[in-house]
Amino acid sequence: MNTIIGKQSICFQRPPQIVSAASVVGKKESEGPLGALFDEVEPDPMAGQATWEEAESALQKRAAQLAMRKAAELPGPGVPPVRYLFSGDLLGQLIATSFGVMDLKLPLFGLYGACSTIGEALMLGAMTVQGGYSEAVLALTSSHFGSAEKQFRFPLGYGGQRPLSATWTVTGSGAFVLSGSGGHAKITGATPGKVIDYGVKDSMNMGACMAPAACDTICAHLADFGRKPEDYDAIVTGDLGNVGRKILIDLTAERGYDISVRHQDCGILIFDPEKQDTHSGGSGCACSAVTLAAYLLPKIERGEWKRMLFVPTGALLSTVSFNEGQSVPGIAHAIVIEHC
Repeated sequence: MNTIIGKQSICFQRPPQIVSAASVVGKKESEGPLGALFDEVEPDPMAGQATWEEAESALQKRAAQLAMRKAAELPGPGVPPVRYLFSGDLLGQLIATSFGVMDLKLPLFGLYGACSTIGEALMLGAMTVQGGYSEAVLALTSSHFGSAEKQFRFPLGYGGQRPLSATWTVTGSGAFVLSGSGGHAKITGATPGKVIDYGVKDSMNMGACMAPAACDTICAHLADFGRKPEDYDAIVTGDLGNVGRKILIDLTAERGYDISVRHQDCGILIFDPEKQDTHSGGSGCACSAVTLAAYLLPKIERGEWKRMLFVPTGALLSTVSFNEGQSVPGIAHAIVIEHC
């Protein structure tokens, strides 16, 4: 099979493997359904720092160091040292990333895909490994409830009422080391997403903004690979939440694909909306990253799932464009992860 497949997809002939993963989360995330699965929990929302932004940087540094330490401790010949870092976050000019990874002294590719950033990082990292440009790379991202609310919505002290369509930004960071061998999960394909805009202008309904992009990428992926939803044990989106999930199911059905049985969403998995008052679910770059690291990837590694379509989703929201009356476009990237 060719590396280039269909209209916009990639088939990895020598699939890079995910050799280690790390998840660091905040207190609220640890109190959710997946709480016992995360590697580390930071009970202090400030993480010992002076600002929300510095706290997010600290979480990202911890996740990166933990993932690389896990990779270094693998039995056998070992994983080569990480050569390149692919990372991004939600903050202006990627400051959580630039300050967070500075001490790692790794060449950085700074990425912005909003909440879909871990999908972009994994895809570009896999392309770099398969292309022979590095023996090992690190894919990383983060988000923080405090820094996100401060930048995109209201100061926390404002006490604004959150509508039921709103999601709760996950505080945490997820990191993954990719290499040519040494893992129990491999990335066999990918479908980069396009910017899709249905004209939604409600910044408190990210699920509605992102669902059309998720639909477009999933349908493009299935068409490019000639597959059906049943060819996957799970099709997992990033952070559509309960509102966005319903829209996605309807949109894909209109395109001839019934994904309702296979579909899960990281934003729904990570919180209990009744007990934690998170409304539609979780969101943020860390939402899909920590859920993949702690919950989804182990299912693949154990062979419980043989093939998963991982589709992180992102709302391309800017305070500048939003205040100028623009809509909120969405994007989604699809990654095929299979058991080795």
